[in-house]
This record gives sequence, structure tokens and C-alpha cells, in this order.
Amino acid sequence: MRRAARVVPSGVWPPAERTDSITLIYDDRYRRRLRLLGDGGTDFLLDLPEPVVLRDGDGLALDDGGYVMVKAADETLIEIRAKDPALFVRLAWHLGNRHLPAQIEADRILIRDDHVIVDMLKGLGAEVRAVSAPFNPEGGAYGQHNHDHRHPHAHGSGGRHGHD
Repeated sequence: MRRAARVVPSGVWPPAERTDSITLIYDDRYRRRLRLLGDGGTDFLLDLPEPVVLRDGDGLALDDGGYVMVKAADETLIEIRAKDPALFVRLAWHLGNRHLPAQIEADRILIRDDHVIVDMLKGLGAEVRAVSAPFNPEGGAYGQHNHDHRHPHAHGSGGRHGHD
């Protein structure tokens, strides 16, 4: 079986050497070891030394040559907009305070749907709507990954999570 043991960032690997592509949602782009089937049928083993977030446009270097390009699949997300920059910053602060994976752009923030968060945002004056788009959340202050572990966590003294 073909093997990919190295991720080459978008813009660094030669696109002319693309063998195939693989389209994955965000949760499926946080991986270390997994058998994958490319969009064009390339069967290969992703075998990385540690888990990483695969970003849209990254190349997975195949051991026998060529690259499989990572493509971020469209997902159902919530788009958040604000009537002015001050509200936009305030909304971003509230989302960050809740440790939610968020994709922050110049004029919008994308998050996964959560009715409690959506209600909070509306109460703060946000404009929210469901959209279908690739999800590429920020990497976080303590490292490259900002994977949603989907569990509650308390912040004891020092504010450390224990899983950083």
C-alpha cells in the first residue's frame, strides 16, 4: 500500500506532481494514522509521526512519488457578521472566551452550529445565518492544532487545560 508520511504546506509542494486529492471535513483533517481513499481512487495510508491539522491545499507526500492534495470539504456552519467593527471585536471576544473553534475573516466569523451560542450572539446584536463553506479555524495560541475535543473542561489555577 502507498504511504504518506509527510505533510507539505500549501504553496510549497509542486502542484504539477499532484497524483490525486482528498476532500475532508475539518474533524477528518486532524489525523496521524489512517487509511484513506483519494477522490480519484488513490488508496494510501496516512502515517504521520504525530497528529496534525491538514489544511486546505496541503500536499501529502507519497512514498513512491507524487502528492495527494488536501481539500477542505464544505460543511454546514454559522456565519457571524456585525454592524460595526466594535461589535465584531466584542463578538470575537465572547466566542474566544468559550474556546470555540472559529474561522476569523475580515468581515465574518465562522463557527459550527450550536443553538445556545447562536442565541447568545443574536442577543449581543450579531447577524447570523447558516452557510455551507470549508471550515479552517484558527490554530490557537499554544500550538498549531485547535481541535475541538468536544468535552467540557474546567480551568484550575494557572488556566491550563492539561491537554495542551
